[in-house]
Amino acid sequence: MESGPEYTIPRMTAFAGALDRLAAIPSLDLWAPPSPIHGLPRLGAALGGGPRLLVKRDDAIPFGFGGNKVRKVAIVAAAAVAEGADTLLSVGGVQSNSARVVAAVAAQAGLRCVLVANGRRPDPLTGNALLVSLLGAEVHYVETREERAPAMARIAEALRREGRHPYEIPLGASTPLGALGFVRAVGEMAAQGVVPDVIVHATSSGGTQAGLVAGCALHGLPTRVLGISADDPAPSVRGAVARIIAGMGPLLGVDGEALALARPIDVDAAHVGGGYGVPSPASLEAADLFARLEALFADHTYTAKALAGLVHHIRCGAFTAGQTVLFWHTGGQAGLFA
Repeated sequence: MESGPEYTIPRMTAFAGALDRLAAIPSLDLWAPPSPIHGLPRLGAALGGGPRLLVKRDDAIPFGFGGNKVRKVAIVAAAAVAEGADTLLSVGGVQSNSARVVAAVAAQAGLRCVLVANGRRPDPLTGNALLVSLLGAEVHYVETREERAPAMARIAEALRREGRHPYEIPLGASTPLGALGFVRAVGEMAAQGVVPDVIVHATSSGGTQAGLVAGCALHGLPTRVLGISADDPAPSVRGAVARIIAGMGPLLGVDGEALALARPIDVDAAHVGGGYGVPSPASLEAADLFARLEALFADHTYTAKALAGLVHHIRCGAFTAGQTVLFWHTGGQAGLFA
């Protein structure tokens, strides 16, 4: 791990007590933090120098094939267990990382798992679809993204009529409760002695970015959070992030609207390319550089597009030589085998 000097986290008087409330919120014990942080010297040199580059390795989280969704689902599923749920329901694409993590949590907790996926069932099963099957999840397929949430609601109602106790987890576990996993992750990063000038990461349903933005505000860090959209336009992502942060207010005992306005919500949607899950020439190049220079792997749905954004910003001189830029690797490597 690379680190800097020990960092003392200041308490934000405007949100006094929020971190104490956060510490009391239950989470399933799925793994032992922290995920590692280390340098990316060869990538930095290949891009012509510039900022000091670090990577936060949520791809190395050992539970359920890892990734950022583990942090969010651990908290959401703890609430499900506390409510007496016997079934976890969630939605996503056929190769959904979050659906895979929900299925893994359900398997470990002894719960039934029902998923709604838009797209066709792969034949043979590959990537996350294969892992979901191995974990014993039941998958219902619909044609479009818009059909997922209504289908989940219908299935939940049918389960209730059977006397079961389902718990619905929205796309990506990107709820105010789930996003608290990344508020905690910011504290984890600071405890590792790393307070970067900029965090760059993949953003989509908004939960990860909401947690990072709110986490930097609550922990008093000056860090800029730059989300690289994997699919949706920037205004859509910013709106989702703001709503999630505002929803944290009642959970943390603070003014959620004030928290949502405490820091800019910075989204770059210039690297989406042909759309969700469609590699672009820039994302292919970025993934190739990541693997060949740093022996790290990036899937083409999310992580490689965020890498493409990182590469673009460095080449354009958006970051200075005196800055530290941390790439938050959100995982997804199972998608390489889809």
